[in-house]
Amino acid sequence: MKSRTVLLVLAALVLLGGSLGYVVHARQRDGGPQLVAANDSFTLDQPGLYYRDNATGRVARSPGGEPGGPSCARFYAANDHALCLRALPGTPARTQAVVYDRRFTELRSVIVPGIPNRARVSPSGQVLSWTTFAVGDSYAADRFSTRTSILDLRTGYLIKSVEEIPLTIGGTRYHAADVNYWGVNFAADDNRFYATVSTAGRTHLVEGDLKAWSARTLRENVECPSLSPDGTRIAFKKKVSADPAAPWRLHVLDLADLHEHPLAETRSVDDQAAWLDDATLAYALPARAGKATDVWATPADGTGTPRLLLPGASSPVALPPPRRPDTPPARRTGPGRWAAPPR
Repeated sequence: MKSRTVLLVLAALVLLGGSLGYVVHARQRDGGPQLVAANDSFTLDQPGLYYRDNATGRVARSPGGEPGGPSCARFYAANDHALCLRALPGTPARTQAVVYDRRFTELRSVIVPGIPNRARVSPSGQVLSWTTFAVGDSYAADRFSTRTSILDLRTGYLIKSVEEIPLTIGGTRYHAADVNYWGVNFAADDNRFYATVSTAGRTHLVEGDLKAWSARTLRENVECPSLSPDGTRIAFKKKVSADPAAPWRLHVLDLADLHEHPLAETRSVDDQAAWLDDATLAYALPARAGKATDVWATPADGTGTPRLLLPGASSPVALPPPRRPDTPPARRTGPGRWAAPPR
């Protein structure tokens, strides 16, 4: 029975991806996560590139020195809040989603079934989403499924499963037991979101509306969408090969006309890319087969050459300095760098 479960999880990795292999490897190697709190001096107040240090499992900052944040399997942050996903020890697999403020004071904790997979925070920091892998659903006992939740910090309301949202495919209301969502990404209005939905063996990019509680597909073969800071483009991984070892390539989609272009990164990226600024994307790639990942960066316009950004890292997110209510946002001058706002 145990070997069958492992095979199911590996099947989920091939079909959905999300760097699940490393999470499974870490659980087997360490016997579970080492849950470590953030150092008192480690906060989100310093601008820079925050990420998960794979050697320690803790959140770190570049520039900034040693990892001082909490231990996380997946990490993301925006504005005044951070989201940390932890794989809890034991079986069945469970994930703890922890919400922090800028000083890494725990604000809320939610435990859900499955293995940590995706984590995102809206630009305002008020709406958060996470995805986990699960197995053994009644509609498909021999297949994986996902669990995607959304938490609104303004109201405290938790949507336990986005699968309940009414879905429209090709202009027609769609009902199916095998609908799975993952990779939710929020627009600046805290209402509109983008995500991947899988059903009938196909993946779709969906645009969702939280207030209207509806979602509609925009196009096929889009996984792990990531909305650009200016809200005009979506980075995603597209399935371009039947080879299960290297099926995807990173692309960018223009939302105005749905035109897409591939990026200069030709290796198969099994991650939800993060925008470091309006011109640069960061993503994790395995350092060696089955081992921990490094973070790479590449231009979003398809030009240039990928470059190694952070060795032994994952979950990158670029954060500006804290914004005072009476000042405009800081201006980005490069990946993880900002110019001070005008006075």
